[in-house]
Amino acid sequence: MAAPNVLEREFLVDKPDLRWVTDFTYIRTYEGRLYLTVVIDLFSRKVIGWTMKSSLKTDLVIDALLMVIWRRCPNNKVLTHSDHGVQYTSSDWSSFVKEHNMEISMSRKGNCHDNAVAESFFSLLEKDRVKRKIYKTRDEA
Repeated sequence: MAAPNVLEREFLVDKPDLRWVTDFTYIRTYEGRLYLTVVIDLFSRKVIGWTMKSSLKTDLVIDALLMVIWRRCPNNKVLTHSDHGVQYTSSDWSSFVKEHNMEISMSRKGNCHDNAVAESFFSLLEKDRVKRKIYKTRDEA
């Protein structure tokens, strides 16, 4: 289920746990791809939740958000922004986010600038840790 772009590139936030962005990428290993999901708080620009799995199933993104919920225990409605990946448009994701009193926001289709903070994080990760590298194992990655 797609959602409107509520975030609308408003990346500046004056306190924590108001707006989170999330996305995932893959890391190459000789055992196959390892997928990394992060959740970033727009207030601090820090990764506040993450998961790594060998599968692209929806639990990849749900588990990262669950980590944040356990750690932060937000008491207000948090805007959670993502792209239109199938994991984020799934009914499982939508139900999970709504069950935890969060609002869903999604980038416009094909517009990476709408999720620029997450894209920038992965760009730096690629440059510093992943570029042209194949890890021996998923554990090493």
